[in-house]
Amino acid sequence: MVNPSMLRSLRSAVARGSSHLARRGYASDAVPERKVAVLGAAGGIGQPLSLLMKLNPLVTSLSLYDIAGTPGVAADVSHINTRSEVVGYQGEEELGKALEGSDVVIIPAGVPRKPGMTRDDLFNINAGIVKSLCTAIAKYCPNALVNMISNPVNSTVPIAAEVFKKAGTYNEKKLFGVTTLDVVRAKTFYAGKAKVPVAEVNVPVVGGHAGITILPLFSQATPKANLGDDDIKALTKRTQDGGTEVVEAKAGKGSATLSMAYAGALFADACLKGLNGVPDVVECSFVQSNVTELPFFASKVRLGKNGVEEVLGLGPLSDYENQGLESLKPELKSSIEKGINFANKS
Repeated sequence: MVNPSMLRSLRSAVARGSSHLARRGYASDAVPERKVAVLGAAGGIGQPLSLLMKLNPLVTSLSLYDIAGTPGVAADVSHINTRSEVVGYQGEEELGKALEGSDVVIIPAGVPRKPGMTRDDLFNINAGIVKSLCTAIAKYCPNALVNMISNPVNSTVPIAAEVFKKAGTYNEKKLFGVTTLDVVRAKTFYAGKAKVPVAEVNVPVVGGHAGITILPLFSQATPKANLGDDDIKALTKRTQDGGTEVVEAKAGKGSATLSMAYAGALFADACLKGLNGVPDVVECSFVQSNVTELPFFASKVRLGKNGVEEVLGLGPLSDYENQGLESLKPELKSSIEKGINFANKS
Protein backbone atom coordinates (compact mmCIF):
# COMPACT_ATOMS: atom_id res chain seq x y z
CA MET A 1 0.00 0.00 0.00
CA VAL A 2 1.33 3.44 -0.90
CA ASN A 3 2.06 5.64 2.09
CA PRO A 4 0.08 8.91 1.64
CA SER A 5 2.61 10.91 3.65
CA MET A 6 5.40 9.67 1.38
CA LEU A 7 3.49 10.79 -1.70
CA ARG A 8 2.93 14.20 -0.13
CA SER A 9 6.65 14.46 0.61
CA LEU A 10 7.58 13.59 -2.98
CA ARG A 11 5.10 16.09 -4.39
CA SER A 12 6.43 18.70 -1.99
CA ALA A 13 9.99 18.04 -3.18
CA VAL A 14 8.96 18.57 -6.79
CA ALA A 15 7.07 21.74 -5.88
CA ARG A 16 10.08 23.10 -4.01
CA GLY A 17 12.27 22.41 -7.02
CA SER A 18 9.83 24.18 -9.32
CA SER A 19 9.58 27.22 -7.03
CA HIS A 20 13.37 27.33 -6.84
CA LEU A 21 13.49 27.57 -10.63
CA ALA A 22 10.90 30.31 -10.62
CA ARG A 23 12.97 32.29 -8.11
CA ARG A 24 15.97 31.81 -10.40
CA GLY A 25 14.01 33.39 -13.22
CA TYR A 26 13.35 30.21 -15.18
CA ALA A 27 9.97 29.75 -16.76
CA SER A 28 8.88 26.11 -16.69
CA ASP A 29 9.65 25.87 -20.40
CA ALA A 30 12.95 27.78 -20.14
CA VAL A 31 14.98 25.45 -17.93
CA PRO A 32 18.32 24.57 -19.57
CA GLU A 33 18.08 21.23 -21.33
CA ARG A 34 19.94 18.69 -19.18
CA LYS A 35 20.36 15.00 -19.86
CA VAL A 36 21.24 12.70 -16.97
CA ALA A 37 22.29 9.09 -17.52
CA VAL A 38 22.13 6.48 -14.75
CA LEU A 39 24.37 3.47 -15.43
CA GLY A 40 23.18 0.53 -13.38
CA ALA A 41 19.60 1.79 -13.27
CA ALA A 42 17.99 -1.61 -12.63
CA GLY A 43 20.00 -2.31 -9.47
CA GLY A 44 19.32 -1.81 -5.79
CA ILE A 45 20.67 1.73 -5.83
CA GLY A 46 19.84 2.45 -9.45
CA GLN A 47 16.07 2.03 -9.17
CA PRO A 48 15.41 4.47 -6.30
CA LEU A 49 18.05 6.80 -7.76
CA SER A 50 16.20 6.78 -11.08
CA LEU A 51 12.96 7.63 -9.27
CA LEU A 52 14.60 10.54 -7.45
CA MET A 53 16.15 11.91 -10.65
CA LYS A 54 12.74 11.70 -12.36
CA LEU A 55 11.43 13.97 -9.58
CA ASN A 56 14.19 16.54 -10.14
CA PRO A 57 12.83 19.48 -12.17
CA LEU A 58 16.32 20.29 -13.49
CA VAL A 59 16.38 17.05 -15.49
CA THR A 60 14.81 17.25 -18.95
CA SER A 61 16.02 13.89 -20.29
CA LEU A 62 16.62 10.81 -18.12
CA SER A 63 18.54 7.95 -19.69
CA LEU A 64 18.46 4.65 -17.80
CA TYR A 65 20.98 1.94 -18.65
CA ASP A 66 21.75 -1.53 -17.36
CA ILE A 67 22.74 -4.88 -18.79
CA ALA A 68 19.22 -6.23 -18.12
CA GLY A 69 15.89 -5.16 -16.69
CA THR A 70 16.03 -1.55 -17.76
CA PRO A 71 12.94 -1.39 -20.01
CA GLY A 72 10.70 -2.25 -17.06
CA VAL A 73 12.31 0.30 -14.76
CA ALA A 74 12.11 2.96 -17.47
CA ALA A 75 8.44 2.20 -18.20
CA ASP A 76 7.60 2.36 -14.50
CA VAL A 77 9.44 5.63 -13.87
CA SER A 78 8.19 7.21 -17.11
CA HIS A 79 4.60 7.17 -15.84
CA ILE A 80 5.46 9.73 -13.15
CA ASN A 81 4.00 13.12 -14.09
CA THR A 82 7.16 15.23 -14.06
CA ARG A 83 8.75 17.00 -16.99
CA SER A 84 11.70 14.75 -17.89
CA GLU A 85 11.45 12.24 -20.71
CA VAL A 86 12.66 8.76 -19.79
CA VAL A 87 14.27 6.19 -22.10
CA GLY A 88 15.59 2.80 -21.03
CA TYR A 89 18.57 1.11 -22.67
CA GLN A 90 19.59 -2.51 -22.19
CA GLY A 91 22.77 -4.38 -23.07
CA GLU A 92 26.22 -3.23 -24.14
CA GLU A 93 25.09 -2.56 -27.70
CA GLU A 94 22.83 0.26 -26.44
CA LEU A 95 25.31 1.88 -24.05
CA GLY A 96 26.43 4.46 -26.62
CA LYS A 97 22.87 5.66 -27.25
CA ALA A 98 22.28 5.86 -23.51
CA LEU A 99 25.31 8.13 -23.05
CA GLU A 100 25.18 10.41 -26.09
CA GLY A 101 24.53 14.02 -25.15
CA SER A 102 24.65 13.45 -21.38
CA ASP A 103 25.49 16.37 -19.11
CA VAL A 104 25.77 14.24 -15.97
CA VAL A 105 26.49 10.51 -15.78
CA ILE A 106 25.81 8.75 -12.47
CA ILE A 107 27.39 5.31 -11.99
CA PRO A 108 25.89 3.07 -9.31
CA ALA A 109 26.66 -0.04 -11.39
CA GLY A 110 28.28 -3.04 -9.77
CA VAL A 111 27.55 -6.22 -7.84
CA PRO A 112 27.10 -6.62 -4.09
CA ARG A 113 29.41 -8.92 -2.18
CA LYS A 114 28.02 -12.47 -2.13
CA PRO A 115 28.73 -15.43 0.17
CA GLY A 116 32.12 -16.93 -0.57
CA MET A 117 33.30 -13.86 -2.46
CA THR A 118 36.50 -12.22 -1.23
CA ARG A 119 37.00 -8.47 -1.21
CA ASP A 120 39.48 -8.92 -4.06
CA ASP A 121 36.87 -10.85 -6.05
CA LEU A 122 34.42 -8.01 -5.52
CA PHE A 123 37.01 -5.39 -6.42
CA ASN A 124 37.99 -7.13 -9.66
CA ILE A 125 34.37 -7.45 -10.82
CA ASN A 126 33.31 -3.89 -10.00
CA ALA A 127 36.58 -2.37 -11.17
CA GLY A 128 36.14 -4.14 -14.50
CA ILE A 129 32.59 -2.81 -14.83
CA VAL A 130 33.74 0.75 -14.07
CA LYS A 131 36.63 0.49 -16.52
CA SER A 132 34.28 -0.63 -19.30
CA LEU A 133 31.68 2.06 -18.61
CA CYS A 134 34.28 4.83 -18.45
CA THR A 135 35.74 3.70 -21.77
CA ALA A 136 32.27 4.26 -23.28
CA ILE A 137 31.87 7.64 -21.52
CA ALA A 138 35.18 8.79 -23.01
CA LYS A 139 33.83 7.91 -26.46
CA TYR A 140 30.22 9.07 -26.31
CA CYS A 141 30.04 11.94 -23.80
CA PRO A 142 33.59 13.03 -22.91
CA ASN A 143 32.45 16.39 -21.51
CA ALA A 144 29.90 15.00 -19.04
CA LEU A 145 30.25 15.35 -15.29
CA VAL A 146 30.85 11.82 -13.98
CA ASN A 147 29.46 10.95 -10.54
CA MET A 148 31.05 7.72 -9.30
CA ILE A 149 29.02 5.74 -6.77
CA SER A 150 30.36 2.24 -7.56
CA ASN A 151 32.49 0.97 -4.70
CA PRO A 152 35.25 1.04 -3.70
CA VAL A 153 35.12 4.76 -4.61
CA ASN A 154 38.67 5.24 -3.27
CA SER A 155 39.80 3.00 -6.15
CA THR A 156 37.12 3.40 -8.84
CA VAL A 157 37.68 7.17 -9.19
CA PRO A 158 41.41 6.66 -9.92
CA ILE A 159 40.43 3.89 -12.37
CA ALA A 160 38.13 6.31 -14.20
CA ALA A 161 40.85 8.97 -14.27
CA GLU A 162 43.33 6.57 -15.85
CA VAL A 163 40.80 5.40 -18.47
CA PHE A 164 40.03 9.02 -19.40
CA LYS A 165 43.74 9.88 -19.55
CA LYS A 166 44.39 7.02 -21.99
CA ALA A 167 41.47 8.24 -24.13
CA GLY A 168 42.77 11.83 -24.05
CA THR A 169 39.54 13.11 -22.47
CA TYR A 170 40.48 13.46 -18.79
CA ASN A 171 39.31 16.63 -17.11
CA GLU A 172 39.91 16.58 -13.35
CA LYS A 173 37.15 19.16 -12.91
CA LYS A 174 34.51 16.71 -14.18
CA LEU A 175 35.21 13.52 -12.22
CA PHE A 176 33.65 13.08 -8.77
CA GLY A 177 33.56 10.33 -6.20
CA VAL A 178 30.18 10.60 -4.49
CA THR A 179 30.85 10.71 -0.74
CA THR A 180 27.58 12.47 0.08
CA LEU A 181 26.24 9.52 2.07
CA ASP A 182 29.01 10.06 4.63
CA VAL A 183 27.85 13.68 4.97
CA VAL A 184 24.19 12.65 5.21
CA ARG A 185 25.01 10.18 7.98
CA ALA A 186 27.24 12.61 9.86
CA LYS A 187 24.48 15.25 9.79
CA THR A 188 21.83 12.78 10.97
CA PHE A 189 23.92 11.30 13.78
CA TYR A 190 25.19 14.70 14.95
CA ALA A 191 21.68 16.17 15.02
CA GLY A 192 20.44 13.26 17.10
CA LYS A 193 23.24 13.56 19.65
CA ALA A 194 23.24 17.37 19.80
CA LYS A 195 19.43 17.52 19.83
CA VAL A 196 19.27 20.14 17.08
CA PRO A 197 17.03 20.20 13.96
CA VAL A 198 18.72 18.02 11.35
CA ALA A 199 17.69 20.37 8.52
CA GLU A 200 19.90 23.09 10.03
CA VAL A 201 22.99 20.87 10.46
CA ASN A 202 26.11 20.98 8.33
CA VAL A 203 29.11 18.68 8.82
CA PRO A 204 32.01 18.51 6.35
CA VAL A 205 33.41 15.01 5.78
CA VAL A 206 36.86 14.61 4.26
CA GLY A 207 39.33 11.89 3.28
CA GLY A 208 37.89 8.94 1.41
CA HIS A 209 34.78 6.77 1.32
CA ALA A 210 35.53 3.62 3.32
CA GLY A 211 36.19 2.84 6.96
CA ILE A 212 38.85 4.94 8.64
CA THR A 213 39.39 6.98 5.45
CA ILE A 214 36.05 8.68 6.26
CA LEU A 215 36.82 11.66 8.51
CA PRO A 216 33.86 13.77 9.64
CA LEU A 217 34.96 17.18 10.92
CA PHE A 218 32.61 17.56 13.87
CA SER A 219 34.74 20.44 15.17
CA GLN A 220 33.41 22.44 12.20
CA ALA A 221 29.81 21.25 12.54
CA THR A 222 27.06 23.85 12.71
CA PRO A 223 25.12 24.68 14.75
CA LYS A 224 27.75 24.33 17.47
CA ALA A 225 27.04 21.85 20.25
CA ASN A 226 28.98 21.23 23.42
CA LEU A 227 29.73 17.54 22.87
CA GLY A 228 32.42 15.71 24.82
CA ASP A 229 35.40 13.87 23.37
CA ASP A 230 33.74 10.49 23.88
CA ASP A 231 30.66 11.67 21.99
CA ILE A 232 32.79 12.91 19.08
CA LYS A 233 34.69 9.60 18.91
CA ALA A 234 31.45 7.64 18.97
CA LEU A 235 29.90 9.81 16.25
CA THR A 236 33.02 9.45 14.11
CA LYS A 237 33.01 5.67 14.49
CA ARG A 238 29.31 5.43 13.70
CA THR A 239 29.76 7.55 10.57
CA GLN A 240 32.65 5.35 9.44
CA ASP A 241 30.67 2.16 10.13
CA GLY A 242 27.33 3.38 8.77
CA GLY A 243 27.34 0.90 5.90
CA THR A 244 27.99 -2.03 8.23
CA GLU A 245 25.16 -0.86 10.48
CA VAL A 246 22.72 -1.15 7.57
CA VAL A 247 24.07 -4.52 6.37
CA GLU A 248 23.69 -5.96 9.87
CA ALA A 249 20.19 -4.52 10.25
CA LYS A 250 19.25 -6.19 6.96
CA ALA A 251 20.71 -9.46 8.28
CA GLY A 252 23.20 -9.65 5.45
CA LYS A 253 20.49 -9.59 2.80
CA GLY A 254 21.13 -6.08 1.56
CA SER A 255 23.17 -2.93 1.92
CA ALA A 256 22.58 0.82 2.03
CA THR A 257 20.68 1.16 -1.22
CA LEU A 258 17.96 3.69 -0.31
CA SER A 259 20.13 6.14 1.63
CA MET A 260 22.81 5.86 -1.06
CA ALA A 261 20.27 6.63 -3.77
CA TYR A 262 19.14 9.69 -1.80
CA ALA A 263 22.75 10.86 -1.34
CA GLY A 264 23.51 10.26 -5.03
CA ALA A 265 20.46 12.29 -6.03
CA LEU A 266 21.53 15.13 -3.73
CA PHE A 267 24.97 15.31 -5.28
CA ALA A 268 23.64 15.07 -8.85
CA ASP A 269 21.24 17.92 -8.06
CA ALA A 270 24.21 20.01 -6.84
CA CYS A 271 26.07 19.29 -10.09
CA LEU A 272 23.05 20.35 -12.16
CA LYS A 273 22.65 23.55 -10.17
CA GLY A 274 26.34 24.30 -10.74
CA LEU A 275 26.00 23.69 -14.48
CA ASN A 276 22.99 26.02 -14.53
CA GLY A 277 24.91 28.84 -12.86
CA VAL A 278 23.41 28.70 -9.37
CA PRO A 279 25.99 30.47 -7.16
CA ASP A 280 27.74 29.09 -4.07
CA VAL A 281 26.99 25.40 -4.57
CA VAL A 282 29.37 23.60 -2.22
CA GLU A 283 29.41 19.86 -1.51
CA CYS A 284 31.99 17.37 -0.27
CA SER A 285 33.37 15.05 -2.94
CA PHE A 286 36.34 12.76 -3.65
CA VAL A 287 38.24 14.55 -6.41
CA GLN A 288 41.74 15.16 -7.76
CA SER A 289 43.24 17.37 -5.11
CA ASN A 290 46.25 19.25 -3.79
CA VAL A 291 44.77 19.57 -0.30
CA THR A 292 47.10 16.78 0.91
CA GLU A 293 50.02 14.92 -0.66
CA LEU A 294 47.54 12.32 -1.98
CA PRO A 295 46.41 12.70 -5.61
CA PHE A 296 42.72 12.23 -4.72
CA PHE A 297 41.01 13.40 -1.55
CA ALA A 298 37.49 14.23 -0.41
CA SER A 299 36.87 17.75 0.81
CA LYS A 300 34.47 20.61 0.21
CA VAL A 301 34.24 21.50 -3.47
CA ARG A 302 32.64 24.54 -5.09
CA LEU A 303 30.62 23.47 -8.14
CA GLY A 304 29.94 25.54 -11.24
CA LYS A 305 29.53 25.53 -15.00
CA ASN A 306 32.84 23.70 -15.47
CA GLY A 307 32.27 21.15 -12.72
CA VAL A 308 34.83 21.77 -10.00
CA GLU A 309 35.38 25.51 -9.71
CA GLU A 310 37.43 25.31 -6.51
CA VAL A 311 38.68 22.60 -4.16
CA LEU A 312 38.46 24.07 -0.68
CA GLY A 313 40.97 23.51 2.10
CA LEU A 314 40.41 21.55 5.29
CA GLY A 315 40.17 24.51 7.63
CA PRO A 316 41.13 24.23 11.31
CA LEU A 317 41.17 20.68 12.68
CA SER A 318 41.00 19.43 16.24
CA ASP A 319 43.83 17.29 17.61
CA TYR A 320 41.59 14.23 17.25
CA GLU A 321 40.86 15.09 13.60
CA ASN A 322 44.55 15.69 12.86
CA GLN A 323 45.31 12.24 14.24
CA GLY A 324 42.53 10.77 12.11
CA LEU A 325 43.89 12.53 9.04
CA GLU A 326 47.37 11.06 9.48
CA SER A 327 45.90 7.62 10.24
CA LEU A 328 43.79 7.48 7.08
CA LYS A 329 46.50 8.49 4.63
CA PRO A 330 48.31 5.12 4.26
CA GLU A 331 45.08 3.20 3.62
CA LEU A 332 43.74 5.80 1.20
CA LYS A 333 47.07 5.91 -0.64
CA SER A 334 47.00 2.13 -1.00
CA SER A 335 43.43 2.16 -2.36
CA ILE A 336 44.27 4.88 -4.89
CA GLU A 337 47.31 2.95 -6.09
CA LYS A 338 45.28 -0.24 -6.35
CA GLY A 339 42.86 1.51 -8.70
CA ILE A 340 45.63 3.02 -10.83
CA ASN A 341 47.41 -0.33 -11.12
CA PHE A 342 44.18 -2.09 -12.13
CA ALA A 343 43.42 0.50 -14.81
CA ASN A 344 46.91 0.19 -16.28
CA LYS A 345 46.82 -3.59 -16.60
CA SER A 346 46.55 -4.62 -20.23
